Amino acid sequence: MFSLVLLLWRALPLDLHVTNVEKISQVIGETDRQRGRPAENQTETRAGLRGTDLGASFEYKGRLVFLFGDTWPVGPNTEDRPVDGDAIAFCTDKNPEDGLPLEFVKATDGKYEAVHIPGVSLGGFEVPTGGFSANGHMYAVYTTDHSRGPLGEIMGRSVIARSDDGRHWEKVFDLSRSHFINVSPVVVNAQDVSGLPVKSGKVVLFFASGREYRRSSPRLACLPISEVEHPSALRYWDGNGWSRSESDAQPLVVHEEVGEISAAWSPQLRLWLMTYNSAHPRGIVLRTAPSPTGPWSDPKILFDPQKDGYGKFMHIANGKDGMSDPGREGDWGGEYGPYLIPSYFKAIDRGVRIYFTMSTWNPYAVVLMKADVVR
Repeated sequence: MFSLVLLLWRALPLDLHVTNVEKISQVIGETDRQRGRPAENQTETRAGLRGTDLGASFEYKGRLVFLFGDTWPVGPNTEDRPVDGDAIAFCTDKNPEDGLPLEFVKATDGKYEAVHIPGVSLGGFEVPTGGFSANGHMYAVYTTDHSRGPLGEIMGRSVIARSDDGRHWEKVFDLSRSHFINVSPVVVNAQDVSGLPVKSGKVVLFFASGREYRRSSPRLACLPISEVEHPSALRYWDGNGWSRSESDAQPLVVHEEVGEISAAWSPQLRLWLMTYNSAHPRGIVLRTAPSPTGPWSDPKILFDPQKDGYGKFMHIANGKDGMSDPGREGDWGGEYGPYLIPSYFKAIDRGVRIYFTMSTWNPYAVVLMKADVVR
């Protein structure tokens, strides 16, 4: 009995604390209104981009690729950049403390080029949710087939697309129409992670929420990199083992509010991290686990909008904080899309300093954030 209790104790995530939550910079937009100075990338003048959100990232050939969501163009030739199209940028900066200088994929006029995947609709709510590198290519998960149901937005389908340059994309296969829509891919060596359905070689883990936007719980799937373009090789965590059927996939935790989601391994803590925006508890939450399959901890508040955001760099509706986009003074700001950047994680005393992008809705922008997660 004692050995069983000891094993269970070792499996449980250790109690962690979040401290020193801070906005580093405003990545998107022309002006950082909080600080009264130009935003670091001045995206209106430099890229014809007034606002965008999301910003999931992954490494590809020595650079970080940032996948941005529904994008608002500005300036001439906007007919070539549809409202709510998507944008992509690269970053080579190794030091996140000085921000994220971005190089956008651009058209011939020097402004950002909207992503086009033949045969895939990329309008509003049809966005990139994550990406990864494999076999010399970049892959990204995009949502499509958006509709509006009686309870809210429906993100009807997810697809995996392939590119070699971030400009030319082609669809590889349909990923899901149910549980795996907003997807955070993480590439790992199978031999380094216990409990996976394969024991060697690289695999991509898909942490995901479902088609009912912000109304589902997170689930997990696994795909060998050697079969990355073969959906029949997907395996789904069913709570006890791995199934070939997506319908068997069971929640990692029950929290029926998950939409945008991000996951990463922290070697500094030797724990998996999962972040997403939540209404209960309100804010950006963090969960941890010793294994991708769990057990996952209770949620901790990573970013508290009331304490750390509203009136600072997120607008209070009809308030006089100076944060609102022009003409949107009645729209609240809002925190969402907390995408971890594990290549920037840094060991600190008793823990790790994590870096992540976060969207703010009003202003419609992406900010770079950091926080310390300590024992």
